[in-house]
Amino acid sequence: MCEALILQPRIYRDWVKDKDLISFRVVEKETDLHIRARVDLREEARQSILKYRRPLENYIRENPSFHSSLKPLPAIKDAPQMVVDMAQAAEKAGVGPMATVAGAIAQLVGEDLLKCSPEVIVENGGDIFLKTSRRRLIGIYAGRSVLTGKIALQIEPEDTPLGICCSSGKVGHSLSFGRADAVIVLSPCATLADAAATAIGNLIKSGGDISKGIEFAKNLEGLEGVAIIEGDKMGIWGEVKICR
Repeated sequence: MCEALILQPRIYRDWVKDKDLISFRVVEKETDLHIRARVDLREEARQSILKYRRPLENYIRENPSFHSSLKPLPAIKDAPQMVVDMAQAAEKAGVGPMATVAGAIAQLVGEDLLKCSPEVIVENGGDIFLKTSRRRLIGIYAGRSVLTGKIALQIEPEDTPLGICCSSGKVGHSLSFGRADAVIVLSPCATLADAAATAIGNLIKSGGDISKGIEFAKNLEGLEGVAIIEGDKMGIWGEVKICR
């Protein structure tokens, strides 16, 4: 029986603990990571966060529009690699660059921690990067939807490393122009998954828009799958395995 993680677009997660992994939390300003690994990597995670946050903060200080823009912005010459990656993912999805930041940090920190642990799960504000050696279930929190707590994503080890990002127009603090209870996007690139979840979420004003969101996902290169939940309706495309 697999333990379940809970994917939900809120800053704090009350996850069911995976008994084979050590769980710890690392907070640095707005970055609030819930991490699981084979060993306690609290200090390594903190140093990794700072390694990526500091150049991003410096870049934003000199280029404040990168933080405030709701539309794609190109990275200026000699920008930090993280900024370049965020700008490129935002351009693909048609959203502002900061719509990618949670997924970007989750993946970058996760990749750093993989040097010390063969299995890592990093969750950052509803966005997950994971590398696992066994099947994991990720429970889906979709606000007041009747599907909340009744379904989960089934992630196989051969499908990881993987980014799994969530956006909601009804739950959490992230900006969304849609009304979806939850949009979950799977991609090897968590930065792109984060951007795509925001873009797709913006399209969903009612259950009738789910097909529109699915078509958008199909046409965005680099995605492996998407699940969209609005009320009692759900649409799925791609390599998404749902279990109850």
